[in-house]
Amino acid sequence: MTIAVVDYGVGNLFSIKNALERIGARPTLITEPESLTAFEGVVVPGVGSFGGCMRQLSRFEGVLRRALDEGTPILGICVGMQVLFDGSEESPEEGLGWISGDVIRLPDSVLVPQMGWNTLSIKKETEILEGISDEDFFYFVHSYACVPEDRSVLAATTEYGLEIAAAVSRDNLFAVQFHPEKSGVEGLNILENFVRFARC
Repeated sequence: MTIAVVDYGVGNLFSIKNALERIGARPTLITEPESLTAFEGVVVPGVGSFGGCMRQLSRFEGVLRRALDEGTPILGICVGMQVLFDGSEESPEEGLGWISGDVIRLPDSVLVPQMGWNTLSIKKETEILEGISDEDFFYFVHSYACVPEDRSVLAATTEYGLEIAAAVSRDNLFAVQFHPEKSGVEGLNILENFVRFARC
């Protein structure tokens, strides 16, 4: 199972690569858009600011969109989830716009960033969350939260000052706000589910 991990200058690449190897996938770090071909799944990580990620990711935008339209499963992680939306309060850059909605700053009533473990509230059955329950904990590090216009894409939420989109799912597009590669057995389960879906 060959999985592309997009290396666009940001992201927690090696922990993601190691986690994918632990579950038996064969991840490849992709640094050039022309190399993003013939993979069974694509992971788009992201660490840092929305604007910084979009400026680096923009050169991959065309090939990623083509992969999505061709049915290749794509998984966004952390800021890699946020860039799927139209834009963010953090930066003036436009997002990919694959999911309608915006990314807003967490409220002043909570400690920002959210850094630590939190449970999910499962909103719909989806391949990415198979075997995951509301009691399972996942590791979050973020200061902004995604707000989809169409709530049908919400696969799971978490509570941190407000209801936060923790996972979204639509057709072959998946994304999680938490870090599955840092979330123990349950996080590996998320990655296994993605790889299993990509293999189908």
